[in-house]
Amino acid sequence: MFNSSVIEISKSALQKNLKFLREILGNDVIISSVIKGNAYGHGIESFVPIAEECGQNHFSVYSADEALRVKNISSNGPKIMIMGMIDNSELEWAIENNVEFFVFEPDRFKATLKAAEKIGKPAKVHLEVETGMNRTGFSQKQFKSVIQEIKDNPDLIIFEGLCTHYAGAESIANYLRVKEQIKAYNKFYKWLKEQGVAPAICHTACSAAAMRYPKTRMNMVRIGIMQYGFWPSSETLINYLSKKEEKNDPLERIISWKSKIMSTKEVKTGEFVGYGTTYLAHKNMKIATIPVGYSHGFSRSLSNQGRVLINGQRVGVVGIVNMNLITVDITDVPETKKGDEVVLIGKQGDLSISVASFSELSNQLNYELLTRLPTKIPRVITS
Repeated sequence: MFNSSVIEISKSALQKNLKFLREILGNDVIISSVIKGNAYGHGIESFVPIAEECGQNHFSVYSADEALRVKNISSNGPKIMIMGMIDNSELEWAIENNVEFFVFEPDRFKATLKAAEKIGKPAKVHLEVETGMNRTGFSQKQFKSVIQEIKDNPDLIIFEGLCTHYAGAESIANYLRVKEQIKAYNKFYKWLKEQGVAPAICHTACSAAAMRYPKTRMNMVRIGIMQYGFWPSSETLINYLSKKEEKNDPLERIISWKSKIMSTKEVKTGEFVGYGTTYLAHKNMKIATIPVGYSHGFSRSLSNQGRVLINGQRVGVVGIVNMNLITVDITDVPETKKGDEVVLIGKQGDLSISVASFSELSNQLNYELLTRLPTKIPRVITS
């Protein structure tokens, strides 16, 4: 096998999640599959092909290197949109390869004009406007001059989209801020119409905004975490379920993370387990060693409190999480032996361990824990 753990990606779970999203969003809204952060840790090279098989033909990435990875693995010639980093020196490549990209500051816009003129092909750009996130986006003053440049250079710029990003749509605490952002975006769009200029697509919604603020769906939504089977926050899930008679989560996690027991050992009462003195055996114990540690994405903060599934039972991590291994208490699972399956994330029997349970213990977000799963862990597609 030459690996100490494996990540399984379920195609059927992805199909289920996309079907649910389509039912919510309707057939007229484009779903752009957000695959930044190595497809939220699921693996771009593993995820893109099955997403295409499920009907996805629009992908949003963060940077030019991710866009290149999509082009190298995709088979259906999907649309690719870079939402963040693309160096000025990479603009010619993007334009030549029909890769669309966000433009949110003057320097990138000027460089885009030069690159398009140099190769004799128009750039497909999405103009991001500042609505209150205060991260990236044209101010009102900058926006006016950019639109004039677009009007003056119709052969160099294709105005694909007008976009923005909301500052925390997953939390009701940000309700007023998000509502103000929506107003600001609409103001930009209204001004555009007055100038006789219109983008091909209007898009502002991430997963949370698409669920909580229906008016933000517009022509396209950028769906990240929900396609993988996770809600942006428990608050978002509760808000959805509060409007439904059946209180069942309609999403299914597409990821499972599995390893196997490397060895077992008896530990006597009063002996310490692992580095230091963080865990003292309070009884005669049997422990199992699993070849997964913080170098694999199993956070060190899960020391003495993480959980895994072995032989259909939930068992706890004892001692400090090491770089390459953890030890767990299998005293109450006496039949456990070397080579038995260990589920770090996913289901085994009637029990499951979710990424959310990890994040609750380690103070990590779903997003953070997922994207920290190393690329060296093999990804395997299951039906």
